[in-house]
Amino acid sequence: MRLISKYGLALVQLAFVLMIFSSCGTRKSMVYLQPDSTQVNTVFEQYIPKIQKNDILTIAVTAADPKVTVPFNPLSSLASGNMSQAVDLALRPTYTVDGNGDITLPMLGKVKIEGLTRLEAIEKLRTELSQYIKDPGVNMNFVNFRVSVLGEVAKPGSFIIPTDRVTVLEALGMAGDMTIRGVRHNVTLIREVDGKKSVHHLDLTKQETLNSPYYYLVQNDVLYVEPNKAQINNSKLGANTNIIISIAGLLITVISVLTR
Repeated sequence: MRLISKYGLALVQLAFVLMIFSSCGTRKSMVYLQPDSTQVNTVFEQYIPKIQKNDILTIAVTAADPKVTVPFNPLSSLASGNMSQAVDLALRPTYTVDGNGDITLPMLGKVKIEGLTRLEAIEKLRTELSQYIKDPGVNMNFVNFRVSVLGEVAKPGSFIIPTDRVTVLEALGMAGDMTIRGVRHNVTLIREVDGKKSVHHLDLTKQETLNSPYYYLVQNDVLYVEPNKAQINNSKLGANTNIIISIAGLLITVISVLTR
């Protein structure tokens, strides 16, 4: 009985030790943006997303006299003073950037905006509208500014961004942050521009990543967090691990009954 008890206890201890070592990691592999001599000089203006083909935009024209904007806001007649801001935004017309990089607006016709930032496109539309409206205002927002976060994060998925400014860390935050099993020094970014995909790797344990041209995301970016070696090894064991734990539990129960 004592021999069985010793073997059972040893098995439980071994399983416990394996579980601890399979989930632990060093500070160097876990902490974001560890201090070093890097001079952080990230400027968002250097990496502002540009409008691309197939982007979907909401555009609303404003002026001191709302009546003169009616021809440029096809659905504005549906709005009323009793509608909430959310409903008003939902009623705004959307415009898709076509294969030539143009949008087609009432009265103005086709206007090329591909390759412009949102603010540059707004200024171009204001210039075009000035021939019809005095001091026009333009409100433009992306509808399809979406980023996806996959892999070892708490809540993987795709996220609609209300603005055109989002960082890698902000996107990870929306996905609930990396799990302890995520590899922080090799996060993969997949980006598509003009139909061409490119792959980039970011080391989030180093401050120099803040200076990367890929620190700020653009529409349709995909972030992938790969699992660490412990997680891969655990997945190899798979069902066998569950079986071992079940057997260990059964042995503990039997041993406790026999040694009473």
